Amino acid sequence: MDPSLEGKSGSQPLAVSSCIVRGGPAIDQNQQVADDRMPASTVAPGVGAVNSPRMLSSQLQGCEHVRWGIIGCGDVTEVKSGPGFQKAAGSQLVAVMRRNGALAADYARRHGVPRWYADADALIGDPAVDAVYLATPPESHAEYALRVAAAGKPAYVEKPMARHARECDQMIQAFARAGQKLFVAYYRRRLPRFVLAKELVSTDALGRVTGIRYHFTTPGHHDAGGAWRLDATKAGGGLLLDLGSHALDLLDFLFGPLGDVGGVAANVAGIQAVEDSVAMSFRTAAGVPGTAAWNFASSSSSDQLEIDGTEGRLACSVFGNEPLRIETAAGVQALDRPNPPHVQQPLIQTVVDDLLGRGTCPSTGESARRTSRVMDQVLAAYYGGREDEFWLRPEAWPGSRGR
Repeated sequence: MDPSLEGKSGSQPLAVSSCIVRGGPAIDQNQQVADDRMPASTVAPGVGAVNSPRMLSSQLQGCEHVRWGIIGCGDVTEVKSGPGFQKAAGSQLVAVMRRNGALAADYARRHGVPRWYADADALIGDPAVDAVYLATPPESHAEYALRVAAAGKPAYVEKPMARHARECDQMIQAFARAGQKLFVAYYRRRLPRFVLAKELVSTDALGRVTGIRYHFTTPGHHDAGGAWRLDATKAGGGLLLDLGSHALDLLDFLFGPLGDVGGVAANVAGIQAVEDSVAMSFRTAAGVPGTAAWNFASSSSSDQLEIDGTEGRLACSVFGNEPLRIETAAGVQALDRPNPPHVQQPLIQTVVDDLLGRGTCPSTGESARRTSRVMDQVLAAYYGGREDEFWLRPEAWPGSRGR
């Protein structure tokens, strides 16, 4: 790294916004900044489930644009999400941050972003930043989110929302107190193929839904590049948190909150300390039973969601881009709704519209918390409970003994 970039920030002139939004103090662009590594999470004891009212931050409503800053401009922001903040109507990406200043500067240069920072608090406090996208590993989601809420700004947080539901509660409560909105990047809720799937199951195209099955396998135990995703301190568990959360949130989107959740997790391959095999059962809000299973230490890959009804079956993958397959007495039909180039852009558009008072985002802190709670229920026995900072006591995880 160029030593002249360490701990510094850079900027270009910013376009004047159509309205003034409350922000933090002005930032000296040449100031020396401290290292922003996150301490261990400090979750307040006794925090239970939160059923807070919808956050009603209003300072952006009536404005023409939301000016975004990204904390953690890594791989996920290159194509999936970052360009979406530039291309969504009424959205501008004005600042990015990484601890490595050279990488932040490089990202800003390549993507045409006018400001970059090597310090999270500098970006959060920048009065030219209206809202913050947290694109770091789950380890730091709660800590950064509390800083954003304290600055009086809304946030869009990468999935999973946090390492466990108690951190989600902490985040939800902080934004409720601040009167700000909190969104989570479960972007499948707005992908065209899953919007269509919801329409099909909601309009009785399959008849009455009677069963749901999901099955996923991948050779994740060979993924050396995803090491942080297999570190409970950073990720909150194994690949169920990173990959399984997508399927679980999709089920919540299609059928409503999952109930009667039960499951078992194991470490079968014995390579990592976290779980690599998970099986669960559940019941939808309408009482339909379902099952889901993940094998993250398989020799092959598969990804299949099947929804059975009295008049037909819907089949699709969660991570693919192939047409939905509908089987009825009339035959088989393929319904193609391809993903957009930047898969988070449709959800980002709903976030922007929500903040500007012209729409509603379907993925909030409350909905994302439900998914985290389901994962806690399924993984509780493996980790010997997930109400505490279980990542600090790996020697006491019942599920990993005897590896």
